Amino acid sequence: MGEEIVRVNRLNKYFPVKDRHLRAVDDVSVAIQRGEIYGIVGESGCGKTTLGRCILRLLPVTGGEVLFKGTDITNLDHKRMKRHRRQMQMIFQNPYSSFNPKMTIGQSLREVGNVYKLAPQDTRSRIERLLGYISLTDEVLHRHPNQLSGGQLQRLAIARALLLEPDFIMADEPVSALDVSVQAQILNLLLDLRDKLGLTMMFISHELTVVEHVCDVIAVMYLGVVVEQAATPEFFSNVLHPYSQALLSAKPKDDPEAKTQRIILEGDMPNAIDIPEGCRFASRCRRFQAGKCDVVQPPLRQVREGHWVACHLV
Repeated sequence: MGEEIVRVNRLNKYFPVKDRHLRAVDDVSVAIQRGEIYGIVGESGCGKTTLGRCILRLLPVTGGEVLFKGTDITNLDHKRMKRHRRQMQMIFQNPYSSFNPKMTIGQSLREVGNVYKLAPQDTRSRIERLLGYISLTDEVLHRHPNQLSGGQLQRLAIARALLLEPDFIMADEPVSALDVSVQAQILNLLLDLRDKLGLTMMFISHELTVVEHVCDVIAVMYLGVVVEQAATPEFFSNVLHPYSQALLSAKPKDDPEAKTQRIILEGDMPNAIDIPEGCRFASRCRRFQAGKCDVVQPPLRQVREGHWVACHLV
Protein backbone atom coordinates (compact mmCIF):
# COMPACT_ATOMS: atom_id res chain seq x y z
CA MET A 1 0.00 0.00 0.00
CA GLY A 2 1.30 3.46 -0.92
CA GLU A 3 0.67 6.82 0.70
CA GLU A 4 -3.01 7.59 1.18
CA ILE A 5 -3.86 10.97 -0.35
CA VAL A 6 -7.62 11.08 0.27
CA ARG A 7 -9.75 9.22 2.81
CA VAL A 8 -13.48 9.76 3.16
CA ASN A 9 -15.15 8.24 6.22
CA ARG A 10 -18.92 7.74 6.28
CA LEU A 11 -19.63 10.91 4.33
CA ASN A 12 -23.17 12.27 4.18
CA LYS A 13 -24.56 15.14 2.16
CA TYR A 14 -28.25 15.98 2.62
CA PHE A 15 -30.06 18.86 0.94
CA PRO A 16 -33.10 20.33 2.76
CA VAL A 17 -36.34 20.07 0.78
CA LYS A 18 -39.13 21.84 2.69
CA ASP A 19 -39.30 19.91 5.98
CA ARG A 20 -37.44 16.85 4.65
CA HIS A 21 -34.03 15.98 3.22
CA LEU A 22 -32.71 14.74 -0.10
CA ARG A 23 -29.95 12.25 0.70
CA ALA A 24 -27.54 12.81 -2.20
CA VAL A 25 -24.59 11.02 -0.55
CA ASP A 26 -25.29 8.59 2.27
CA ASP A 27 -22.59 6.97 4.40
CA VAL A 28 -19.90 6.71 1.70
CA SER A 29 -16.30 5.77 2.51
CA VAL A 30 -13.44 6.06 0.00
CA ALA A 31 -9.64 5.69 0.14
CA ILE A 32 -7.38 6.87 -2.71
CA GLN A 33 -3.65 6.05 -2.86
CA ARG A 34 -0.93 8.29 -4.32
CA GLY A 35 -0.61 7.87 -8.10
CA GLU A 36 -3.97 6.10 -8.35
CA ILE A 37 -6.88 7.00 -10.63
CA TYR A 38 -10.03 6.15 -8.72
CA GLY A 39 -13.17 5.92 -10.85
CA ILE A 40 -16.73 6.67 -9.73
CA VAL A 41 -19.42 5.46 -12.12
CA GLY A 42 -23.22 5.38 -12.07
CA GLU A 43 -26.40 6.82 -13.54
CA SER A 44 -27.16 10.53 -13.55
CA GLY A 45 -28.46 11.53 -10.12
CA CYS A 46 -26.64 8.81 -8.17
CA GLY A 47 -24.49 11.30 -6.22
CA LYS A 48 -21.16 11.12 -8.09
CA THR A 49 -20.63 14.84 -8.60
CA THR A 50 -21.94 15.73 -5.13
CA LEU A 51 -19.42 13.31 -3.60
CA GLY A 52 -16.61 14.89 -5.60
CA ARG A 53 -17.57 18.43 -4.62
CA CYS A 54 -17.83 17.46 -0.96
CA ILE A 55 -14.34 15.93 -1.05
CA LEU A 56 -12.96 19.22 -2.41
CA ARG A 57 -15.05 21.16 0.11
CA LEU A 58 -16.89 22.99 -2.68
CA LEU A 59 -19.99 21.84 -0.77
CA PRO A 60 -20.24 21.60 3.03
CA VAL A 61 -20.79 18.06 4.28
CA THR A 62 -23.71 17.00 6.47
CA GLY A 63 -21.79 14.31 8.33
CA GLY A 64 -18.66 12.18 8.22
CA GLU A 65 -15.13 13.37 7.56
CA VAL A 66 -12.73 14.09 4.69
CA LEU A 67 -9.01 13.55 5.29
CA PHE A 68 -6.47 14.99 2.86
CA LYS A 69 -2.94 13.66 3.34
CA GLY A 70 -3.89 12.77 6.90
CA THR A 71 -5.40 16.17 7.79
CA ASP A 72 -9.10 16.46 8.56
CA ILE A 73 -10.36 19.25 6.27
CA THR A 74 -14.07 18.64 6.91
CA ASN A 75 -14.74 21.77 8.95
CA LEU A 76 -11.83 24.08 8.11
CA ASP A 77 -12.67 27.75 7.64
CA HIS A 78 -11.96 29.54 4.35
CA LYS A 79 -8.51 30.82 5.37
CA ARG A 80 -7.22 27.46 6.57
CA MET A 81 -8.85 25.61 3.67
CA LYS A 82 -7.07 27.84 1.14
CA ARG A 83 -3.73 26.33 2.22
CA HIS A 84 -4.99 22.95 1.07
CA ARG A 85 -6.99 24.23 -1.90
CA ARG A 86 -3.91 24.70 -4.10
CA GLN A 87 -3.13 21.00 -3.64
CA MET A 88 -6.69 19.92 -4.59
CA GLN A 89 -7.88 21.06 -8.02
CA MET A 90 -10.87 20.25 -10.23
CA ILE A 91 -11.51 19.70 -13.94
CA PHE A 92 -15.14 20.52 -14.67
CA GLN A 93 -17.44 18.75 -17.10
CA ASN A 94 -18.19 21.58 -19.55
CA PRO A 95 -15.04 23.25 -20.93
CA TYR A 96 -17.09 26.12 -22.40
CA SER A 97 -18.31 27.22 -18.96
CA SER A 98 -14.95 26.63 -17.25
CA PHE A 99 -13.45 29.92 -18.45
CA ASN A 100 -14.58 33.52 -18.14
CA PRO A 101 -15.73 34.47 -21.68
CA LYS A 102 -14.58 38.09 -21.17
CA MET A 103 -10.99 37.10 -20.39
CA THR A 104 -8.33 35.69 -22.67
CA ILE A 105 -6.95 32.25 -21.86
CA GLY A 106 -3.69 33.84 -20.74
CA GLN A 107 -5.54 36.15 -18.34
CA SER A 108 -7.49 33.20 -16.89
CA LEU A 109 -4.32 31.19 -16.31
CA ARG A 110 -2.39 34.11 -14.83
CA GLU A 111 -5.30 34.82 -12.48
CA VAL A 112 -4.68 31.46 -10.79
CA GLY A 113 -1.10 32.52 -10.06
CA ASN A 114 -2.27 35.90 -8.77
CA VAL A 115 -4.81 34.37 -6.36
CA TYR A 116 -2.18 32.08 -4.88
CA LYS A 117 0.56 34.75 -4.95
CA LEU A 118 2.94 33.04 -7.36
CA ALA A 119 5.71 35.23 -8.75
CA PRO A 120 4.76 36.39 -12.28
CA GLN A 121 7.91 34.82 -13.74
CA ASP A 122 7.12 31.53 -12.02
CA THR A 123 3.56 31.62 -13.39
CA ARG A 124 4.85 32.27 -16.93
CA SER A 125 7.35 29.41 -16.79
CA ARG A 126 4.71 27.00 -15.48
CA ILE A 127 2.26 28.02 -18.24
CA GLU A 128 4.94 27.50 -20.92
CA ARG A 129 5.78 24.06 -19.53
CA LEU A 130 2.12 23.03 -19.33
CA LEU A 131 1.43 24.17 -22.90
CA GLY A 132 4.12 21.73 -23.95
CA TYR A 133 2.45 18.94 -21.98
CA ILE A 134 -0.93 19.57 -23.65
CA SER A 135 0.56 20.12 -27.15
CA LEU A 136 -0.66 23.70 -27.65
CA THR A 137 1.32 26.81 -28.59
CA ASP A 138 1.40 30.09 -26.70
CA GLU A 139 -0.76 31.57 -29.46
CA VAL A 140 -3.84 30.25 -27.62
CA LEU A 141 -3.07 32.53 -24.67
CA HIS A 142 -4.24 35.54 -26.70
CA ARG A 143 -7.59 34.00 -27.64
CA HIS A 144 -10.93 34.09 -25.88
CA PRO A 145 -12.76 30.83 -25.04
CA ASN A 146 -15.25 31.20 -27.93
CA GLN A 147 -12.32 31.16 -30.38
CA LEU A 148 -11.22 27.66 -29.37
CA SER A 149 -12.62 24.15 -29.81
CA GLY A 150 -13.97 22.05 -26.96
CA GLY A 151 -10.94 19.79 -27.06
CA GLN A 152 -8.54 22.75 -26.86
CA LEU A 153 -10.49 24.27 -23.98
CA GLN A 154 -10.51 21.02 -22.03
CA ARG A 155 -6.75 20.67 -22.49
CA LEU A 156 -6.39 24.21 -21.16
CA ALA A 157 -8.72 23.40 -18.26
CA ILE A 158 -6.40 20.50 -17.40
CA ALA A 159 -3.40 22.85 -17.62
CA ARG A 160 -5.11 25.33 -15.30
CA ALA A 161 -5.79 22.56 -12.77
CA LEU A 162 -2.10 21.58 -12.90
CA LEU A 163 -0.76 25.13 -12.67
CA LEU A 164 -0.42 25.03 -8.88
CA GLU A 165 1.26 21.58 -9.02
CA PRO A 166 -1.48 19.89 -6.94
CA ASP A 167 -1.30 16.47 -5.34
CA PHE A 168 -4.91 15.59 -6.19
CA ILE A 169 -7.18 16.23 -9.20
CA MET A 170 -10.96 15.81 -9.24
CA ALA A 171 -12.06 15.18 -12.85
CA ASP A 172 -15.85 15.47 -13.16
CA GLU A 173 -16.86 13.83 -16.46
CA PRO A 174 -14.05 15.68 -18.25
CA VAL A 175 -14.76 14.14 -21.68
CA SER A 176 -18.56 13.74 -21.75
CA ALA A 177 -19.09 17.03 -23.65
CA LEU A 178 -16.51 16.17 -26.33
CA ASP A 179 -16.53 14.25 -29.60
CA VAL A 180 -15.40 10.63 -29.40
CA SER A 181 -12.10 11.26 -31.22
CA VAL A 182 -11.31 14.18 -28.89
CA GLN A 183 -12.31 12.10 -25.86
CA ALA A 184 -9.54 9.61 -26.65
CA GLN A 185 -6.98 12.41 -26.91
CA ILE A 186 -7.96 13.87 -23.52
CA LEU A 187 -7.99 10.47 -21.81
CA ASN A 188 -4.56 9.61 -23.18
CA LEU A 189 -3.32 13.04 -22.09
CA LEU A 190 -4.52 12.39 -18.52
CA LEU A 191 -2.73 9.04 -18.47
CA ASP A 192 0.47 10.60 -19.80
CA LEU A 193 0.33 13.36 -17.19
CA ARG A 194 -0.27 10.80 -14.45
CA ASP A 195 2.91 8.98 -15.52
CA LYS A 196 4.98 12.17 -15.90
CA LEU A 197 3.79 14.03 -12.82
CA GLY A 198 2.63 11.23 -10.50
CA LEU A 199 -0.90 12.62 -10.33
CA THR A 200 -3.55 11.20 -8.03
CA MET A 201 -7.06 11.55 -9.41
CA MET A 202 -10.72 10.83 -8.81
CA PHE A 203 -12.39 10.34 -12.19
CA ILE A 204 -16.18 10.71 -12.32
CA SER A 205 -18.04 9.24 -15.30
CA HIS A 206 -21.23 7.48 -16.35
CA GLU A 207 -19.46 5.47 -19.09
CA LEU A 208 -17.82 2.17 -18.22
CA THR A 209 -15.75 2.21 -21.41
CA VAL A 210 -14.08 5.42 -20.23
CA VAL A 211 -13.31 4.31 -16.66
CA GLU A 212 -12.03 0.96 -17.92
CA HIS A 213 -9.46 2.83 -20.03
CA VAL A 214 -8.12 5.18 -17.38
CA CYS A 215 -8.94 3.96 -13.85
CA ASP A 216 -7.05 1.68 -11.50
CA VAL A 217 -10.01 1.20 -9.14
CA ILE A 218 -13.74 1.44 -9.91
CA ALA A 219 -16.57 2.20 -7.49
CA VAL A 220 -20.20 1.98 -8.62
CA MET A 221 -22.69 4.36 -6.98
CA TYR A 222 -26.45 3.98 -6.84
CA LEU A 223 -28.83 6.38 -5.10
CA GLY A 224 -26.14 7.92 -2.90
CA VAL A 225 -24.29 4.76 -1.83
CA VAL A 226 -21.42 2.67 -3.18
CA VAL A 227 -22.73 -0.76 -4.20
CA GLU A 228 -19.53 -2.28 -5.60
CA GLN A 229 -15.82 -1.51 -5.62
CA ALA A 230 -12.82 -3.39 -7.02
CA ALA A 231 -9.59 -2.97 -8.94
CA THR A 232 -10.39 -2.50 -12.64
CA PRO A 233 -9.21 -5.93 -13.91
CA GLU A 234 -11.08 -7.71 -11.10
CA PHE A 235 -14.21 -5.61 -11.65
CA PHE A 236 -14.53 -6.36 -15.35
CA SER A 237 -13.67 -10.04 -15.00
CA ASN A 238 -16.02 -10.70 -12.08
CA VAL A 239 -18.87 -8.18 -11.83
CA LEU A 240 -21.04 -9.21 -8.87
CA HIS A 241 -23.72 -6.63 -8.05
CA PRO A 242 -26.91 -6.86 -10.19
CA TYR A 243 -26.78 -3.12 -10.87
CA SER A 244 -23.15 -3.28 -12.00
CA GLN A 245 -24.05 -6.24 -14.23
CA ALA A 246 -26.79 -4.17 -15.87
CA LEU A 247 -24.38 -1.29 -16.47
CA LEU A 248 -21.81 -3.65 -17.96
CA SER A 249 -24.37 -5.24 -20.27
CA ALA A 250 -24.94 -1.80 -21.84
CA LYS A 251 -21.23 -1.33 -22.54
CA PRO A 252 -20.41 -1.41 -26.30
CA LYS A 253 -18.83 -4.71 -27.29
CA ASP A 254 -15.38 -5.03 -28.84
CA ASP A 255 -16.74 -7.64 -31.23
CA PRO A 256 -19.97 -6.41 -32.90
CA GLU A 257 -20.91 -10.00 -33.79
CA ALA A 258 -20.57 -11.30 -30.24
CA LYS A 259 -23.90 -12.46 -28.82
CA THR A 260 -24.56 -10.97 -25.43
CA GLN A 261 -27.71 -10.45 -23.42
CA ARG A 262 -28.60 -6.86 -22.54
CA ILE A 263 -30.04 -6.47 -19.04
CA ILE A 264 -32.87 -3.95 -19.18
CA LEU A 265 -33.64 -2.28 -15.86
CA GLU A 266 -37.34 -1.71 -15.35
CA GLY A 267 -38.70 1.28 -13.48
CA ASP A 268 -36.91 4.41 -12.33
CA MET A 269 -34.40 5.10 -9.60
CA PRO A 270 -36.31 5.69 -6.32
CA ASN A 271 -36.70 9.19 -4.99
CA ALA A 272 -33.69 10.29 -2.92
CA ILE A 273 -36.09 11.98 -0.48
CA ASP A 274 -38.15 8.84 0.15
CA ILE A 275 -35.39 6.24 0.45
CA PRO A 276 -37.00 2.77 0.51
CA GLU A 277 -36.41 0.29 3.30
CA GLY A 278 -33.89 -2.43 2.57
CA CYS A 279 -31.72 -2.46 -0.56
CA ARG A 280 -32.05 0.72 -2.61
CA PHE A 281 -31.85 -1.29 -5.83
CA ALA A 282 -34.53 -3.82 -4.79
CA SER A 283 -37.38 -2.33 -6.85
CA ARG A 284 -35.37 -2.74 -10.09
CA CYS A 285 -33.45 -5.94 -9.30
CA ARG A 286 -34.20 -9.12 -11.26
CA ARG A 287 -32.89 -11.21 -8.32
CA PHE A 288 -35.10 -9.55 -5.71
CA GLN A 289 -36.10 -11.71 -2.72
CA ALA A 290 -39.03 -10.54 -0.61
CA GLY A 291 -38.46 -10.54 3.13
CA LYS A 292 -34.74 -9.93 2.73
CA CYS A 293 -33.96 -7.36 0.05
CA ASP A 294 -36.84 -5.07 1.03
CA VAL A 295 -36.21 -5.22 4.78
CA VAL A 296 -32.49 -4.67 5.53
CA GLN A 297 -30.04 -2.45 3.64
CA PRO A 298 -27.04 -4.61 2.70
CA PRO A 299 -23.68 -3.35 4.02
CA LEU A 300 -20.69 -2.91 1.71
CA ARG A 301 -18.58 -5.97 2.54
CA GLN A 302 -15.48 -7.62 1.12
CA VAL A 303 -16.33 -10.84 -0.74
CA ARG A 304 -13.00 -11.33 -2.51
CA GLU A 305 -9.56 -9.81 -2.06
CA GLY A 306 -10.07 -6.09 -2.68
CA HIS A 307 -13.60 -6.64 -4.05
CA TRP A 308 -16.46 -5.07 -2.06
CA VAL A 309 -20.16 -5.54 -2.74
CA ALA A 310 -23.39 -4.36 -1.08
CA CYS A 311 -25.79 -7.20 -1.90
CA HIS A 312 -27.51 -9.83 0.28
CA LEU A 313 -27.36 -12.40 -2.52
CA VAL A 314 -23.63 -12.24 -3.32
